[in-house]
Amino acid sequence: GAEEPGMEAQELPLGCGGGGGSPAAGRSPEGEERREPPQASVSNGGDEDSGRELVELKVIWNKNKYDVKFCLDSTGAELKQKIHSLTGLPPAMQKVMFKGLLPEEKTLREIKVTNGAKIMVVGSTINDVLAVNTPKEAAQQEVKAEENKKEPLCRQKQHRKVLDKGKPDDVMPSVKGVQERLPTVPLSGMYNKSGGKVRLTFKLEQDQLWIGTKERTEKLPMGSIKNVVSEPIEGHEDYHMMAFQLGPTEASYYWVYWVPTQYVDAIKDTVLGKWQYF
Repeated sequence: GAEEPGMEAQELPLGCGGGGGSPAAGRSPEGEERREPPQASVSNGGDEDSGRELVELKVIWNKNKYDVKFCLDSTGAELKQKIHSLTGLPPAMQKVMFKGLLPEEKTLREIKVTNGAKIMVVGSTINDVLAVNTPKEAAQQEVKAEENKKEPLCRQKQHRKVLDKGKPDDVMPSVKGVQERLPTVPLSGMYNKSGGKVRLTFKLEQDQLWIGTKERTEKLPMGSIKNVVSEPIEGHEDYHMMAFQLGPTEASYYWVYWVPTQYVDAIKDTVLGKWQYF
């Protein structure tokens, strides 16, 4: 069991391939067994003995520093695997920097890595990514939930300033719970968003909707109206507030207030090209 003269213990290199895991490990060239001193144990994870040239690195990631001995003839891709074992950061999520982005296919020797070199690592673990994304997704869901719970249109400030004026003095009578055809005369006695009086005239023979105010009359082709939305006025459910969508955004909505409820479905069907009421 005595060691032969000149057989000194060697420190096992990290990250290099070799026969450290073979049955011959720990034997002298003549096949005699010898004991390795404790100092020969591998640090930073059980890499195998290869006898190749090592380089000492300082790997820095997320304010953590790791002192690593690594094989100078190993590639950048192999270094990423080593970093994975140290940090838990998957290679695909690593950005490894040494005088620029570390090439995966080249060896550390080829890119002239020397002892004491600093290797900067940028990236987040899967758990970090999930921890960041989950609150964002939850926040988005909360926003959607809030939108679904959004207060009725008639309570919103932009509409209250019109509705608080009360019914126009010449508002048309309403019949709750009944659907009627559009009258042959214009629908009048309503307000627009500015609080001015407005009337609606449906020119079926011209396929147009005329929106008339004291100042002017807008003649809109039915096909230019993308949608019609309406909602009962709270406390006055026999009347609706209604908007004609003239463009892609809410800014293009033309609002009309105090529309008699019995005409709401007929207006929508007429504007959107459904004619069952006529």
